[in-house]
Amino acid sequence: MKGLEYILELYGMQQIELAEKLGIKKQNINLWIKGKQNISKKHIPTLEKIFGVEAIYFSKVLTELEKLEIQKEKLKRDLQPVITKHEGQFLIGEENDLVEVPVYDKEELNQIEHSIEKAKLIEKFQKTLTRVEQQPYLDTFKLILELLDKAQHESIFHKTIEGLAHYLEVLPDWVSTGHEQDEFENELFEILDDNNY
Repeated sequence: MKGLEYILELYGMQQIELAEKLGIKKQNINLWIKGKQNISKKHIPTLEKIFGVEAIYFSKVLTELEKLEIQKEKLKRDLQPVITKHEGQFLIGEENDLVEVPVYDKEELNQIEHSIEKAKLIEKFQKTLTRVEQQPYLDTFKLILELLDKAQHESIFHKTIEGLAHYLEVLPDWVSTGHEQDEFENELFEILDDNNY
């Protein structure tokens, strides 16, 4: 679905209503949505103002993640939330790091933030999986999924994953869940080093 069509649907706005706001014919909106005509550059600032959405979203076919980002912006405009605190969260990307993310006084917004993080993880997992070519690595992915499915609440699983992330330098050294984790990692690293891993 093209961005403009999705945004109109999300806002419950008819094409005729948007056309009136822009001072153009409804047919123009329809041509934009169908991709038969580009959105006129002179209307982009007005569209951004009306919907609070960046220009790049109007003409493209949206991913699920982009749809969630647009929903979040709409919720922020509608609910006008207040940030009650910030929490540390592990950020996946170019530089794996802990970042401070806002926690809002409106649960709907916190839920959409959670959905966005899940969508980012799914997108990252899919991209990583498409790069796996050899069978042993595919088996590793299968094993990780089984562990996530069957042992995700086991503390040993979390401790080991965090330890491996430090050992393989995926996580910076300063990111730690506490003294107990640091002790566990020291023992784990001795075993890995003793076995030349």
